[in-house]
This record gives sequence, C-alpha cells and structure tokens, in this order.
Amino acid sequence: MAIADDRQRLMPTAEDRSTGQPLAYPEAVLITHPSNPELQGEVDDKYQYSCANKDNKVHGWINLDSKTNNSVGFWMITPSNEFRSGGPIRQGLTSHVGPVTLNILHTTHYAGKEVTMRLHEGEPFKKVYGPVFAYLNSVSGVHGSEQVLWSDAVLQLSEEVNRWPYDFPKSEDFVPANKRGRVEGRLLVQDRHIKGGKFVYGHNAYIGLALPGDVGSWERQSKGYQFWSRADKVGNFTIENIVPGDYNLYAWIPGIFGDYKYSTIITITPGCIIQLGSLIYNPPRNGPTVWEIGIPDRSAAEFHVPNPYPNLINRLYIGKPLHNFRQYGLWNRYNELYPNEDLTYNVDVNDYSRDWFYAQVPRKIGNNTFQPTAWEIKFHLPFVMRGSYTLRLALASATRSKLVIRFNNPLDRPPHFSTGSIGQDNAVARHGIHGLYWPYSVEVRSNVLVEGVNTIYLRQPKVTSPFQAIMYDYIRLERPEA
Repeated sequence: MAIADDRQRLMPTAEDRSTGQPLAYPEAVLITHPSNPELQGEVDDKYQYSCANKDNKVHGWINLDSKTNNSVGFWMITPSNEFRSGGPIRQGLTSHVGPVTLNILHTTHYAGKEVTMRLHEGEPFKKVYGPVFAYLNSVSGVHGSEQVLWSDAVLQLSEEVNRWPYDFPKSEDFVPANKRGRVEGRLLVQDRHIKGGKFVYGHNAYIGLALPGDVGSWERQSKGYQFWSRADKVGNFTIENIVPGDYNLYAWIPGIFGDYKYSTIITITPGCIIQLGSLIYNPPRNGPTVWEIGIPDRSAAEFHVPNPYPNLINRLYIGKPLHNFRQYGLWNRYNELYPNEDLTYNVDVNDYSRDWFYAQVPRKIGNNTFQPTAWEIKFHLPFVMRGSYTLRLALASATRSKLVIRFNNPLDRPPHFSTGSIGQDNAVARHGIHGLYWPYSVEVRSNVLVEGVNTIYLRQPKVTSPFQAIMYDYIRLERPEA
C-alpha cells in the first residue's frame, strides 16, 4: 500500500486482522497470527493511514508477483478537492487493509456533527462530486518495481491536475474551464506588536473561497464547493477554476492566531478574473505578549508526542518523527509520565516540545474508570498593570470535552471561563494530531492576577471515556497597553 513518499508498506491481510486481538478502539487490532511473520506484533488501524485533503491526491496498492517480478498498481487519483468538505486540512481515510481503496467525498471523521450535512424538508441541493480517476499501471521484471509504479502514479497525478477541469463530462452541472473564474490578490498582515506594526507578508497562507458565512465557517461547511490555494513567500495568491457563484474569501496563516475573512461577497461569473489587490489581515491583539506556548498552526504536533509502546507499534512510522502521533495507545503514556500529579508548565523554565503533553486526556484509575485532569501554567509577573489582560487560546481538537479555566484559585465558582461541551472529532483515538479548530479570546481582569507567581488552571472534567480529550494549538497571554 502507498499513500505518500514516506508512507508505503507491505500490509496485513483481512484474515490477519480477523485472527488478531481487538484493542480499546474498535478499528485497532494487534496482529497475532499473520501470514507474513514480519508483521507479528504490529497494530493495524485504518485511521493510521488518514490524510489531509490537501495531500490526499493519490494512493493505492501494488501487487507484486514474487516469482516473475511482474507488478500491477491500482491508484485512486483526485485531481481537485473542490467538492470535498471542510477545507485543505480536513482529514479522511485513504487505503487500508482489505485491500481497500477509498475516495471520501464527505466525512464527519475528525470533526463530528459540526460538519454533518443537514438538508431541511423542501430544501434544494445540487453538487457535482468528482470526477475522480482510477489508474492502473504495470511493470515487468523490474527490481524495485514498487517505487517505479508509485513514481509513475505521481506523474499521472500531475497530468490529471493539469487536465482539470475535465472536458469530457456531459452533465450541464459540471462547469467547464471556459466558464469558471479566477481570483488574484496579495495577503499582508499588520499587527502592531509584530515588527513594530509594519506590514508583513502572508507567507504560505491558506487562502480559499467557500460559501458565505462567519469568520472561520469554511471548516464546518459541507454543502458548497471550496477552492483553496497557498500564498507564496510574499503573500501573492491565485485561486483558479472557480465555479460561478457567491463566495466569501477566507484565509489563515501558519504562525498567526485567528482567521481572516474578506468583508465583501465575491461573485464569480463565467470567465471572470477578479483582482483584489492587497488585503490586510489584522489578527486579534489587545496588547504585547507576556508569554506564549506552542505555535498557532492548528496542530498539536509541536508538543511532546511520546514514544510508542514496543508491543503496540506500526513499523511504518518508526524513525519518522513527523508521524509519531500515528502510533497506537499514546494516550496511555500520560499516566506514566504524570503518575501522581497532573502536568505543570512553568513558562520561564519549561520547553513545550518536551514538557507539554500532546493531549489533555483523562487520568486512568481503574479498568474503566477515569478522573478529570487539571493542568497548570505558572508564570511570574513583576507587577500587575491596571486594565484587562487577554488570554488567546486555540484548541486543535476537542472530543466530547469541556475546558474550564481559573486564575490563581482552582476552586473559584463560577470559573473564569468555560468552553462548554464541545467537539466530536475523536482525533486522539483516530491517531490524528488535530481535529477542528476552536479559537477563544478570554478577558482577564487585572484584579485576578498578583505580583509574583500566578497559576492558570486548565481543567477537563468530562471523563466517561479515555478519549474525551483536548489538544491545544496555542496559548498566549497579552498585557494591557502601557
């Protein structure tokens, strides 16, 4: 099976799974009696092979005849993501044991009910899904044929992308290239506390058109088309092959907190070229940064992802740090790292890449018994300024959980802030490093802070399952302006 340059492996069979040991999450199985002895003791789970929309372009299978060295490849190629829901970083299944090859057009995986497509009685709905391209290739008697066939499939993907939109569909609902539009522009960022308020480029920004909605609503949309591109190093972007209609332009920039939305509806007409010029994003900001934890990139990947259990591994990901989070059972490592007390993070001493666990999970105290966890952030203020501080908090994932925040008193009632019950993305159980994005801006009155050491308590009280968890993306404390 091959999903990417660094995600290719000889897979277990369906029979290997059926004779294996089921694990805590139903889709995960420990292979105990494999037909191939090399797979003994490995974990197989279809979610270990999930992929973001932006990368889910080609995947499939290679069948190698060991006697003749003849090989055949079967590939699923998706030349456009315009019909998929949830934007470029929404995750979905690809290929897995069976052998199974999927093309997921709409999914609630890594999102839950937030993206469920709801159609009311009498509501008209029309959308073209695809076409997608099934590609077969073969090679005879070639050593290393797996890589030859994979490389050929990647080349074929490039050809299909260049052919998009296809010219063969006869449906009047499939819009050909000459009746689509294009949008061009440049995204700049202005934050008075970044480079003195000078404009900086929207470097590598994700910029897209989706149905009109609130800021950030594109991530939870499922009915309309979406058209995304990446800005270059100076913020220039081009979005091509846009189906006519009314859209909002949305954007987010790795390294910058929050979401951008262009204030004016963009109407695409056949053959149009819309030049927006320079767009300015003023990200949320009330004052200078006191401290920050993490990177605002909608992922928990920069935090501490523990080593896998030696008896619960998928060897595909051994020695690949960018994929460590895909190993099974990592959530159980929290109890081992923090056996007696929950995580405490000192912003002046600790390093989030080592000292901030990738997910705030419940503490296991019995076979099926769990208790809430309360993490602490400690920071020193030499003095407290009058006015309001601001806590910028972005969650990368939430699963049937709730985050309750208190300052300097873990028993304060009511708490200073609560998200309420949020999320159904199951990112922890499904070996993801993020689900949906949840940004919050919390006003912090100066009278709850003290000169000297302060403590923020982050409590997750919902604990009927080991997977009721929160992943953090980024936390920043801002002080009032001087």
